[in-house]
Formats: sequence, structure tokens, C-alpha cells
Amino acid sequence: AKSHRWKDIPDVKQRKMAEETAKKDASTTPVEDMSLLSITDGENARGIPFVKFIDDVDSFANSFTPPASAELMIGAYSELHSKFKTFETTLTQKKHNYSQKIPDIEKSLSLIKNLVKKKEENETAITRYNLADSIYGKAEIDCSAGIVNLWLGANVMLEYTYEEAIAFLSQNEESARRESQIVKEDLAFVRDQIVTSEVSMTRIFNWDVRKRRAEGDETAK
Repeated sequence: AKSHRWKDIPDVKQRKMAEETAKKDASTTPVEDMSLLSITDGENARGIPFVKFIDDVDSFANSFTPPASAELMIGAYSELHSKFKTFETTLTQKKHNYSQKIPDIEKSLSLIKNLVKKKEENETAITRYNLADSIYGKAEIDCSAGIVNLWLGANVMLEYTYEEAIAFLSQNEESARRESQIVKEDLAFVRDQIVTSEVSMTRIFNWDVRKRRAEGDETAK
């Protein structure tokens, strides 16, 4: 399965290493390309950064040497916004995959538990299997052997006893539910950061408009 970690987004790891180095010299190095560390404030348990909300755009811009321009700040937030949108797509796909995977595991568990019941009652199980599109054959399953085969993916099938299969699938279900919950939490978190970055870009733009208007008024005097 593909990782859904933030650091696996292209360039994030390389940028972070460069930013840590640049941060040490931030007080003396002129700002030409704003570091992502300048517009983030910590990270969550999975390493996804919190987007810094700029309460006072003027003070934030003047905290750099030389003062950061609106274009520079919007460019930095736009890049971060783009990374979050990419990550949002990845997490959304993950969420969809789990929404299909978990019911499949539940169905498999239910079927095996039914076979166990048939075995305990010394009965056979009647089922239908797919021969072709819309064509099914009828089969009678001898449950006395207590053996079932599970598809593991990548064209791999393994034989398990009923007890082993139930334990294996139960563990998979627990893991899938746990991972699914993490994905849901991270997806909600990422969407919050996307909103914060969009609001920040709007505030910077409006600040720049007011600043240019004020400068224009001063020039006209």
C-alpha cells in the first residue's frame, strides 16, 4: 500500500533539510525565497505542519530582512497550499480504499464464522460460485476439514484453518479500522490547513492593496 505520510510528498524532505540550515542564518541572510518554516508553526503527530495564521500582515512582513513582499508571501503560501491539496487527494483515495476494504474483511469473517457453525453442527454448506458473467454453479462444501483459502493479493492464496483465518482477518480488520480513523483525522486536519492558507493569502492580498493605495495617496500629495 502507498504511504500517506506528509514527508513523502515530493520535495518536502529536501526542502525541510534546507530550511533547517537556512533557519540558523535567518537573522543575517536577506529573504529571497521564503522558507516553508516561516509560514508553519509546529506539526501534528504524523508530521503534518500547522499553517501559521497571520494576524498582523504588516508585522509579519517586517519581521524579515529586507521586509517580505506580498508576492513573496503569497508565493510561499501558494506552494504550501499546493502541497496540502496534493496530500488531500492522497488521503481521500486512502479513505475510499478503506471504505471498501473494511466491509470486504467483515464479509469474509462472517462467511468463515458460518463455516465454523456448520462444522460444529456436522452440516455441509451450500453456496454458488461464479462461472461467467451472470452464470453461477451450485456447490456443496464439506466443512469437516476446517480448511479455508484466503486471497492475500498479488495472485497469492494461502491455506488456513478456520481458527487461523478468523484470527488473521480479525487482526486485519482491527488494523484497517485504526488506519482508517487516522486517515479521517488527518484528512480533516489537512482541510483545516488548506482553509487557513487560503485565508492567509486573501489577507496578504488585501494588505497589499491597502498598502499600494496608501502609497499612491502619499505620492499624489
